[in-house]
Amino acid sequence: MWGAVAPARAAGSPGERIAEALRTSPVYVDPAYEQAFPTGEQHKLERRIEASGLPVRVIVVPFVTGDAWDADPRKMIDVVRDRLGESPRKEAVYMTLSGTDGFLEGREYPRDGTHQANWGVAAVGHQEDMDGKSLYAKFSRALEIVEAGNGDEVYEKATADLSEGPAADGAGGGTSWLLPTLLAAGALAVLAAAVLAVRAVRRGGAARGAFTSPRSVFASARKAGVGDLRRRAQRELLAYNGELLARDLGEEGADGALLQLALDAYDAAGAVLDAARDIPDLAGVLALVHEGRGALRRSAPERGRGRKSRKPGGGAALPLCFFHPLHGPATGRIRWRPLGRREALHVAACGTCAAAVAAHRTPEVLTQTHEGRTVPYFEVPAEESLWAGTGYGSLGETTLTARVQRGDFSRTRG
Repeated sequence: MWGAVAPARAAGSPGERIAEALRTSPVYVDPAYEQAFPTGEQHKLERRIEASGLPVRVIVVPFVTGDAWDADPRKMIDVVRDRLGESPRKEAVYMTLSGTDGFLEGREYPRDGTHQANWGVAAVGHQEDMDGKSLYAKFSRALEIVEAGNGDEVYEKATADLSEGPAADGAGGGTSWLLPTLLAAGALAVLAAAVLAVRAVRRGGAARGAFTSPRSVFASARKAGVGDLRRRAQRELLAYNGELLARDLGEEGADGALLQLALDAYDAAGAVLDAARDIPDLAGVLALVHEGRGALRRSAPERGRGRKSRKPGGGAALPLCFFHPLHGPATGRIRWRPLGRREALHVAACGTCAAAVAAHRTPEVLTQTHEGRTVPYFEVPAEESLWAGTGYGSLGETTLTARVQRGDFSRTRG
């Protein structure tokens, strides 16, 4: 029997304070959320959890870069469980806020539990009737889904629109009328591939195959605008988070450096998404997620003989298309000389853009507004754009993730 909702303020480290509070109540709310989640509603949720008979714990804390768990909900839960002394096989369901605004995150123990909490809790952020609802309402809905034990089905239904052509909305960003339609195609292809990867994770563990964007999807999605692309980037990041959760990060023989890159890419993509103000930035979110997925796939233990050393950046999968990153992953590297310049670049390109260059045609490029003019994104001075300086991963040896971590994205925006 749980006691009364424990005061959020207590002595000790943040993890210890939360753990101590959870010993007497299944609901912990940080003082920063007291107005958004009043004590009365905390009590109501506590009673609902008690009536369910499930070992559910709700933790509501802010996630800020540089905090005790590096703004990572997974690390926070791991710290709290450690402070509680819980074994990996102890049954428990944790619900907390996601690193993506407006979403929730769930983790179930043991990993092969029957409540389908990971996907069930995540589904709440995708349900239209939950838009703008209170934290109490969202966590209550998550509890209902966990009680029903059909989280996979609910998530499938809530995210069904990811594989459908989006409705039109304003172009925004100062781009031409044609640009939003061109951009939408690539974005939807990447996101549709993410849904397939998520389904593979749910059905059989971590997705081990290469991440590819089905080219046939491009023809069916031509009307997405900036707002829709932003929402889809949020969902893409959440889907990648699910893939990370489904992966056994302690798997014997896995490449620790690549696993770390996969985790860091998630954090970097979240930071860029939070500050994104135009389509090139949102394309950067997808490029970071693509980089993370590649690292996650390559980190899997190699079977058989002849295992070679793997390093972040070494033997990495091709990045997104240099010319238009929302075309999806590149299919190869080509030599390209910009018009009017003597020097040539070796860049990663999708099949369509590679064919255009080979035929001496100008490939379709991602543009942005710079000093009142619409120009190819790579013509913006590198000191003013991380994407121009890196070609979304085509240029330089340093990963996009490392560049974002060291502050290049923030600095170029300054």
